[in-house]
Amino acid sequence: MKTKINVLIVDDHALMREGLKRILELEDNINVVDTASDGLDAIEKFKKLDIDVILLDINMPKLNGIETLRKLKNMDSSIKVIMLTIYDEREYLLETLNIGANGYILKDLDSSSLVSAIINVNNGGVYVHPNLAGELFKEINAQKTKDKKEGIDSLTRREYEVMCCIAEGLSNKQISQKLVISEKTVKNHVSSILRKLKLDDRTKVAIYAYKNNVKKI
Repeated sequence: MKTKINVLIVDDHALMREGLKRILELEDNINVVDTASDGLDAIEKFKKLDIDVILLDINMPKLNGIETLRKLKNMDSSIKVIMLTIYDEREYLLETLNIGANGYILKDLDSSSLVSAIINVNNGGVYVHPNLAGELFKEINAQKTKDKKEGIDSLTRREYEVMCCIAEGLSNKQISQKLVISEKTVKNHVSSILRKLKLDDRTKVAIYAYKNNVKKI
């Protein structure tokens, strides 16, 4: 059983590479297998070495960190990669996480947090620098709001009315009488609602309506 986490450090600044190497070599459970000065060098070393976690700088010559990340993930989607950068911009964070980065940390992170990030990512977790965690939560909440809006907005006016009736606990027969449409038409609307909202049954439609504060027309 492997007792140490094999780490590859990728950064175009020699002082940064050596500094990180010295910090990590003080840890009993981390082994710096090698360092690389650019993306192309990192890819070649990844092919030859047994690596668990890669610390990858974004701004590098020859092949930048984002493109390197993309190539590494295409080669082996299971490889754990932590972006190590000076950029505290939301766009870089979201782009690299979307590509498949397992962590995103700034270079001013203290050594103990760096070690924690490596261990956490190696164990299957995700680590985002504390200063940027808020931005990630904002994006997640924004996406949830967008998904909710798109789900409801995809319904026709009649389907929306049927959903409101389902939330009231009405049967298909009662809905047909209330909306003055046939039961067959009601069934068709219910099927369409389930499909558009990606739900399994009427109960979940009712729950969805309550959770999203759906108002009667």
